[in-house]
Amino acid sequence: MSHRKFRAPRHGSLGFLPRKRCCRQRGKVKSFPRDVPSARPHLTAFMGYKAGMTHVLREMDRPGSKSHKKEVVEAVTVLECPPMVVVGMVGYVETPRGLRTLSTIWATHLSNECKRRFYKNWYHSKKKAFTKYAKKMEANDEQALKAEMARIVKNCSIVRVLAHTQISKCKLRQKKAHIMEIQVNGGSVADKVHYARELFEKKIPVFSVFEENEMIDTIGVTKGHGYSGVTVRWGVRKLPRKTHKGLRKVACIGAWHPARVQFSVGRAGQHGYHHRTEINKKIYRIGKMSGQDKKTEDKTGTTEFDLTVKGITPLGGFPHYGEINEDWVMLKGCVVGVKKRVITLRKSLLPQVNQAAKEEIKLKFIDTSSKFGHGRFQTIDEKRRFMGVRATTTAAR
Repeated sequence: MSHRKFRAPRHGSLGFLPRKRCCRQRGKVKSFPRDVPSARPHLTAFMGYKAGMTHVLREMDRPGSKSHKKEVVEAVTVLECPPMVVVGMVGYVETPRGLRTLSTIWATHLSNECKRRFYKNWYHSKKKAFTKYAKKMEANDEQALKAEMARIVKNCSIVRVLAHTQISKCKLRQKKAHIMEIQVNGGSVADKVHYARELFEKKIPVFSVFEENEMIDTIGVTKGHGYSGVTVRWGVRKLPRKTHKGLRKVACIGAWHPARVQFSVGRAGQHGYHHRTEINKKIYRIGKMSGQDKKTEDKTGTTEFDLTVKGITPLGGFPHYGEINEDWVMLKGCVVGVKKRVITLRKSLLPQVNQAAKEEIKLKFIDTSSKFGHGRFQTIDEKRRFMGVRATTTAAR
């Protein structure tokens, strides 16, 4: 009879406890990058909406790797990122018990998609949010605003701007914008406050925050799978086939004493819809489409080697999302969450020094074939040339 091991590494990480449903769908930034006063003031985060995945072809430039100077095909995720609008500023004081808010300054004019965030039921509300504040700011003729800014400069060490997404530009069903605090890094506190004040009621494009070939972090909520057993939730080994009363279980959930189940024992429960942060996602390309005339041809999917005039949207649109009409960001690999979910993008916390981070990406080909089934054509013109005149096309004309 063969010998069986009696010890093995545990199944499932305890670092992600408690495995329960997240209380908010927007990814929360719990740590911003360390401030460097010698740098110019800049923003450190952004928000976008997950559209879907495709694949790209490129030549790897990584000396020492077996794939050096060879073509590789890699999976990428596309996020639609309409420009964000800055609507406020928050000053924080460092205390022995953490950060404390000293003062919050809001812009005079807020859009309806931003105001919807402050209401549970917009339709039945009086829609009076910030009307008194706007009148007060106009009556004082910015004297109160300058006084609050001076108070922040004098007492605060951390300055963050309040910015919201323009969700109406993504053609989603939701009308309520997502709002978040974005930390301003670089320069003195006075420089930060002046920089934040200049951004009030202005639109910030994603290419002003991030650059191509930059390593960033993604924060979001994973896809929910409901109530799951221990085999899926913790990855424990299944019991033998003839086991009494089921085999997708934990055989022993603990000793007689202590007379309770330990927290570290895998149990059935919620699987998915957890808050997760993934680090070191490389930006392969940023598509600049905001402010363009709709009549102009979209060439954001064209590369130096593939001169076909095409956008990033595949034939038939991204499944469960649709077409991309705003700025977009292409990240290597996958990103947490389902389609249409808001994803928070943050600058990397650590300086990137490895070879993969420093590699300059030159795409040869971006796949835009249909994601419904096995796509054969990259553009609608290519499909029409191959298929010829069809009855549906003639009827449409």
